[in-house]
Amino acid sequence: MAMIIVMLWGTSATGHFGMLIPSDNMVVQGDNRLLNLQMSFSHPMEMIGMDMQKPEVFQVVSPLGHLDLLAKLKPIQVMDQLAWSLDYRISRPGVYIFHMQPQPYWEPAEDCFIIHYTKTVVSAFGDDEGWDSPLGLKTEIIPLSRPFGLYAGNLFQGIVHLNDNAVPYASVEVEYYNQHQTAQAPTEYMVTQTIKADQNGVFSYVAPRSGWWGFAALNPAGFSMQTKAGVKKEVELGAVLWVHFEDWQ
Repeated sequence: MAMIIVMLWGTSATGHFGMLIPSDNMVVQGDNRLLNLQMSFSHPMEMIGMDMQKPEVFQVVSPLGHLDLLAKLKPIQVMDQLAWSLDYRISRPGVYIFHMQPQPYWEPAEDCFIIHYTKTVVSAFGDDEGWDSPLGLKTEIIPLSRPFGLYAGNLFQGIVHLNDNAVPYASVEVEYYNQHQTAQAPTEYMVTQTIKADQNGVFSYVAPRSGWWGFAALNPAGFSMQTKAGVKKEVELGAVLWVHFEDWQ
């Protein structure tokens, strides 16, 4: 029985995460102003990727306004699966909020479609105004803690929004991007951690180590979609935010 459990854990992953990872989330004077952003769909702690078709939306909100970047995406491989990339040049001080809406992903194991509205925030040249601005997405996490310039061990807080309203007691999954495969979960319960927002939709988390951490607030969409076989299935919406925590120097 123990061997069966280990085998099942080894061949199945837990949390799904839309991923939007920039090469840097704090651009300072003297840094390379050219950011590389990679978009993928995966189980980041276990480093198990899934093909992600070209997103339906990829945009940035910045001091230059609201810019559509979808046409500039190029296909790449992340975790040996189809993913997408873009080089973006930072031209002036400010906060740059990148966001992606993927095509719906059919997940047979959960018997539903998954759509993850994914964001990440980059600051440039000392300007940190606007990092808490909502984008008006179908669902999103509004940070209460500044989502950059954080040490591992700092408390991070955010509000879960769905249809522009806070979601009381929303379930939030948390995973570490095990990019260099240096982390190992002692049990399957430690792969994806789950926390609950409070009555105001506010959740709190302390990252135990530096690196990229994903927060995914999951809620039913309230509508269904048809499979290729014409069967209606429920849709799960994920508000995903990627935040980087730094080592203490």
